[in-house]
Amino acid sequence: MKLTQIRNATLILEYAGKKFLIDPMLADKEAWPGFPGTARPHLRNPLVALPVAVDTLLNVDAVIVTHTHLDHWDDAAQQLIPDDKLIFTQHDADATLIRSQGFTNVRVLTTENSYEGITIIKTGGQHGSDEAYANPEMAAMLGDACGLVFRHADEKVLYIAGDTIWVKPYEESLQSHRPDVVVLNAGFAQVDGYGAIIMGTEDILRTHQMLPEATIVASHLEAVNHCVLTRAEIREFAQQKGMQQSVCAPEDGETLVF
Repeated sequence: MKLTQIRNATLILEYAGKKFLIDPMLADKEAWPGFPGTARPHLRNPLVALPVAVDTLLNVDAVIVTHTHLDHWDDAAQQLIPDDKLIFTQHDADATLIRSQGFTNVRVLTTENSYEGITIIKTGGQHGSDEAYANPEMAAMLGDACGLVFRHADEKVLYIAGDTIWVKPYEESLQSHRPDVVVLNAGFAQVDGYGAIIMGTEDILRTHQMLPEATIVASHLEAVNHCVLTRAEIREFAQQKGMQQSVCAPEDGETLVF
């Protein structure tokens, strides 16, 4: 497989002969305001430009939107992606929203899905702490987010955890699927009063301790205002913990081959 880090959580995955665009955030640099009520809201998003031409990102077989937060499915993606492109969503609510935006080929992921010989398994997570979800307004804002496991006889097992903190469904996914490659959204995004809503360095360490043979790819970094953890900090942490051979934080535009 080939996994290209585009920007934020946006990835291009080439897997078993098919190409996927995952969580497209395609806006120009600084196109929209920072998220209010989060770390560094004065910064405009995206913080950085796309590393490649948009046209190269649209030449895919399918798009997967793990959830419809602006930094995973933005206005630019809605305008640029062809209306008839196959789009997978996590549930009916997201599918209804995306269809209302003019898209005509939207499929809802079930627990286990078959696409062109590839098995795609939808996994659970939690986009913030229990305390955050106890606040109805915050719970509505955070919403649902899913992860994805890809399986094929000719490929390694890939787990894209999605926007989640360390919760039981994540741990169970590691245990049950035993992925060879784990992509963690590890920017440690901070919401005022509630702390992290995605993973950070300690979650990378715990993942490595559970699956020492797996390669961990840190994503969702340095591209939106509330993500405070940098690639340099992740690399330094991995070095300190002796897991630098198992952890990588690819630059935008960098392709990893497994």
